[in-house]
Amino acid sequence: MAPLLDVSDEVRAEIGDEETQRLLTGENAPGSYDCTSCRTPGDTAQERTSTVLFVGDETAVLAFAHAACIPSQVVPVSEEQLQGAVRSISGTDDVAAAGSAPAAPAPVPVQADPGPAPAPRQAVLGITCGLIIVEEQLRPALVVEPTGPVARVGAVGGGDDFLPLLIEQGFMPQLDLEVAPSPLRGWSVLLAMGKLHAVLQPGTAGAPATAWWQAHQPLQVSDGWRSAVNRSNEVYVYAGPAGSVGRQPREDLMREALAKACARGQLVAATMPLSGT
Repeated sequence: MAPLLDVSDEVRAEIGDEETQRLLTGENAPGSYDCTSCRTPGDTAQERTSTVLFVGDETAVLAFAHAACIPSQVVPVSEEQLQGAVRSISGTDDVAAAGSAPAAPAPVPVQADPGPAPAPRQAVLGITCGLIIVEEQLRPALVVEPTGPVARVGAVGGGDDFLPLLIEQGFMPQLDLEVAPSPLRGWSVLLAMGKLHAVLQPGTAGAPATAWWQAHQPLQVSDGWRSAVNRSNEVYVYAGPAGSVGRQPREDLMREALAKACARGQLVAATMPLSGT
């Protein structure tokens, strides 16, 4: 009996028709697997299963997930993250090597305010994961805040353009925390192997999505956060300028800080779907 596998056109284009056929006939597909999204068992003989291809600079890894969790797709990740994921799951049958693949596009940098220094500095974007109550339901949230003022590339002098730059990308000013942020087309949150890897932005001229923010090491998220995001398949992403929210040790303090930033007009937000897992 052939496995119940979904292989998207973009995955087929990466792995080739021959490998796709081997998967669809069951020659090179797992029976049981751990879903790369929710990490619970799956069975390709019993339920629809998505093929998810993680593509690094030199390596590609094919993973499997419940079709109800995520669709079949190609997910660009850094080579370092991909190799770390391969090492962490080595010996299991939910991931199969898929050979080499073209390099993923480089992330678009964010330039920090250079101030008096002659050379620009890279802004460091900090991200905090937490749950926030919106419309009487617990929602998975990310709070993004740079470590210092952010200026446009090539800007001269002081100032902080972090919020205007995000608004130009489609983020909307968040005026009420009781209201869900507006969806942002083309952006997504990459949760792979149960860990937070990146916030992805649309590529240019039809290119694949690129990382707007990318973790140096994949970030562990709480079971509650992962359960909430698996229910909704979307994340509320809030962003404020340096010093507007801070790194809060508790979720109630995080919400309080967000409310204050919201009242000061220092908060933008967007609702993003999961990308990959």
